[in-house]
Amino acid sequence: MCTTCGCGSDDTLINGVAMSRRNHKHPVNRDGGAALAGRLLFRPHQHHHEPAPAATTIRRIQIEQNILAKNNALAADNRAFFIKHNILALNLVSSPGSGKTTLLVRTIEALKGQVAMAVIEGDQQTDNDAERIRATGVHATQINTGKGCHLDADMVCHALDDLPPLDGGILFIENVGNLVCPAAFDLGEAAKVVVLSVTEGEDKPLKYPDMFRAARLLLLNKCDLLPHLSFDIELAESHARRVNPGIRIIRISATSGEGMNDWLAWLDAQRITITKRN
Repeated sequence: MCTTCGCGSDDTLINGVAMSRRNHKHPVNRDGGAALAGRLLFRPHQHHHEPAPAATTIRRIQIEQNILAKNNALAADNRAFFIKHNILALNLVSSPGSGKTTLLVRTIEALKGQVAMAVIEGDQQTDNDAERIRATGVHATQINTGKGCHLDADMVCHALDDLPPLDGGILFIENVGNLVCPAAFDLGEAAKVVVLSVTEGEDKPLKYPDMFRAARLLLLNKCDLLPHLSFDIELAESHARRVNPGIRIIRISATSGEGMNDWLAWLDAQRITITKRN
């Protein structure tokens, strides 16, 4: 668990505007999931902070449970909204510098004109990655978390207000570069996709097992660099499957195009699954 209180609204900016000052319009129906626009049932955006108790181990565990319970309830609202509108929402997670944004740009270029897409970009500071996405012509909403080290369901819920119509499309949520806290926070996504670059260590899945256990797909990125590295890709895959035997692994390179067809096919299969569900 990170050291933040869990709400993060005091530091969080969405497209440069403090989340606490935004006129939040995302409609939510607790009984039936997210409501369609035009209905008058909205979840009020409120925070209830209790005075800090004595710093005991038992109380700290209880605080973590309370934060995650609140987040999970909001994530369920987000998930209901995505399902209602046949939106494939994916939570892209990795260490900083794994190549998520470059891979995302390449993916958008490959799918542009075939499917509606939008991106929620999570970074502590700057909108550099969001600008790279916008340069492709696809909408990007920037969330700056300030001191926060991850996105949470409430941030994503607010960011949904800025999205264009996306029925039947794909929402890519590029999380803050971090292999620890994002593993614990459900955003309402259909799946977590973890990106591991071959310029990192083969033992990352063992060092950060919660993230690799939570992910449905592992993209082993920058494979074009393998001839120049001592990275043991088979060992990395073995470690990932040791942590998560059911994880799907795709070797990929945004530079050379290796593995892109497999990645796009996986995306298409996930979209079909969501459509059949409805």
